[in-house]
Amino acid sequence: MFSAMRSVLYFLLFYPGTIFYCIASLVAASFGPGPIRRVIRNWARFHQLLVNHLLGIRFVILEGEIPDGPYLVAVKHQAMVETIEVLLLVNTPVVVMKKEYVDTPLLGAVMRKFGVIGVDREAGASALREMMARGKQAIADGRPVVIFPEGTRVPVGETPPLRPGFAGLYRALGLPVVPVALDSGKVWPKGLTKRPGTIRIRVGEVIPAGLKRGEVEDRVHHAINALER
Repeated sequence: MFSAMRSVLYFLLFYPGTIFYCIASLVAASFGPGPIRRVIRNWARFHQLLVNHLLGIRFVILEGEIPDGPYLVAVKHQAMVETIEVLLLVNTPVVVMKKEYVDTPLLGAVMRKFGVIGVDREAGASALREMMARGKQAIADGRPVVIFPEGTRVPVGETPPLRPGFAGLYRALGLPVVPVALDSGKVWPKGLTKRPGTIRIRVGEVIPAGLKRGEVEDRVHHAINALER
């Protein structure tokens, strides 16, 4: 009961706060990329504050760190929470996510200005080409690209194969990969109520660019599922 009440309070504060930060981001965007990036990072800090103090969930990095600069960062995806937390883990990332999120009113406009890459999985090859073009622009700007290579949220304990788009982006960008494992699903299940606890994060060793598809997929798959084992 107490967790449910705290979860309701979290949502009652998070969504109005997000509207405020969206408006602030659109205003900041008129002054260039630097200001909007700072506002987005402050939004992520606001969210982390709610998660820590209202939901009783904390983040612990077990090992490793994400380097600055142009890398392809591959993150395990178990819950919504890491899609925001990654804005603090990675310095000014360009995030690959489903196109429907980028098309949402207000927040979608902010995402596009920040540099989120929306992928329409129904569009096939054209979606992959657009993702690659946007990814190359991110690299030209010196920003890392974050991708959730499983393509969607994965229940705790499951380790599905990576979506084909990951290997295509890896090959097109020619970047080393930083794999990130986490176990957010055990405290952040689908539905309203979230559970207090700890989300563990493990940053794996950098995987070099230029590997064959099978090898890079195997290594990334193993690394992002490290906490499942």
